[in-house]
Amino acid sequence: MTKADGAGTTFRVGLIQMRSGRTPAANLDAATKLIAEAKAGGADYVQTPEMTNILEARRDALMAAIVPEHEDPSLAAFREQARQHRLWLHIGSLALKASPDRAVNRGFLIDPHGGIAARYDKIHMFDVDLANGESYRESRSYAPGEHAVMADLPWGRLGVTICYDLRFPSLYRALAEAGSTFLAIPSSFTRQTGEAHWHILNRARAIENGCYVFAAAQGGHHENGRDTFGHSLVIDPWGRVLAEGDVEPGVVMAEIDPAAVGTARARIPSLQHGRRFEIVEPFAEPAHLHVV
Repeated sequence: MTKADGAGTTFRVGLIQMRSGRTPAANLDAATKLIAEAKAGGADYVQTPEMTNILEARRDALMAAIVPEHEDPSLAAFREQARQHRLWLHIGSLALKASPDRAVNRGFLIDPHGGIAARYDKIHMFDVDLANGESYRESRSYAPGEHAVMADLPWGRLGVTICYDLRFPSLYRALAEAGSTFLAIPSSFTRQTGEAHWHILNRARAIENGCYVFAAAQGGHHENGRDTFGHSLVIDPWGRVLAEGDVEPGVVMAEIDPAAVGTARARIPSLQHGRRFEIVEPFAEPAHLHVV
């Protein structure tokens, strides 16, 4: 089915919520079972969260556990699963070795024939110090991506992003202006930041762009000691939450009507009203002018 053929037809999304640990083989096994469950529930498009293959904060342990893309057994297995299940399988991201001392945080959209339809390297690195003492320096281990990525699904165009990208609305605006009707935001949000901002930011990205948001998430207490927020979300273009997970691993399902994008954008046509502008310094009165 081509993009044009799929216009006006509904489809079913399955989001895989995980609790990835330090062992890629175990994470692959967990994801495989949940992907099969989503397919059994009628999913046409399945998305896994960021860091599907490993969640490891220690740089030396991470680099010892991962391999380059062409050697990665998880990616090969996921391509085979897409073929077997005849579905669009979006692996939110895998940690892959780019050089002896640097990794990439790379997402993959796999078509129903097992072909790689799109690759996306996370652009924005999560380098923060949180109020509870948690500290993250993603840029120490990962090389950032440089390009925004879209891909055509049978039902519309998908804008591909990852986790911390969520906080940069200009990226999503650019994707929407380039034709995206669905926004993918697979994530591994911390519990602290998720409690404060996860729902608000995802709903905002949907509303301001008139897009569906599909956001599979990591959830719970991980083997490396990190706590992630969970609450995988499917949000419609009007900002309504259609489906939501909790913190446990599982599958979140929702029926998607692509026509809702056009309806929302007709009601609030902000994509047509965007203006380019310059920021200038405040007007300064001449020194000799006395204003009373």
